[in-house]
Amino acid sequence: MAKLLQGKVAAITGAVTGIGRAIALEYLKNGASVAVNYFPDDKSATQFEELKQEAGEGEARLIAAAGDISKPETGQALVRKAVMTFGRLDIFVSNAGVCQFADFLTMSPDLVNHTISTNLNGAFFAVQAAAQQMARQDPPGGSIIAMSSISALVGGAGQTHYTPTKAGVLSLMQSTACALGKYGIRCNALLPGTIRTQLNDEDLADPEKKKYMEGRIPLGRLGQPKDLAGPAVFLASDLSEYVTGAQLLVDGGLFVNLQ
Repeated sequence: MAKLLQGKVAAITGAVTGIGRAIALEYLKNGASVAVNYFPDDKSATQFEELKQEAGEGEARLIAAAGDISKPETGQALVRKAVMTFGRLDIFVSNAGVCQFADFLTMSPDLVNHTISTNLNGAFFAVQAAAQQMARQDPPGGSIIAMSSISALVGGAGQTHYTPTKAGVLSLMQSTACALGKYGIRCNALLPGTIRTQLNDEDLADPEKKKYMEGRIPLGRLGQPKDLAGPAVFLASDLSEYVTGAQLLVDGGLFVNLQ
């Protein structure tokens, strides 16, 4: 099978767990060299070592830069390491994010600010770092993909601090598509539906809640992180060379099922 990303260089934030991890593995499988970011703690460092083991032969094309994505310098460091190691940057996936369910009336300012600084501010500065590199390299150009959410399009009672950040990420991709098209940089958003990751394990641990969610999804199952990997390869590859400013729902049909 042809490798759709052969010779390309990618950087992915939040890529040692969940969706980011699945994308990193699929990019490696498709021939890309990959730099991943993860939070600077021992648990995440161990998860990166596990990712390297799972990458198999692709391990030689996998590097990491630890850092808190809410800090503007983290995206810069990730991009810098990718370019120093592999020579350029063709693909950037802004994936790192947090989601902690909470009641609106009693939500603390700390939780609100942490969610915004990670999900929205973190995405902004990381995307900016990638775009700066893509605009100045020779030849310029690249594909930027940001992980938004079905939550950008619908409300959630326990997610009043989270859904605005994902709407903001979607809007960021629309505006950067306008700002960066002249450099040959494409910017698109992926909108996962209910994907079983470490972020929602606790919420979906209730069998009744899980059964209810599955019943609302036309394809009859919750999503898995690997369900985002194929769409992420498509948006990173030349198959989507005329796609920018777009939003791609990956939700098993949940959004369109109003029953």
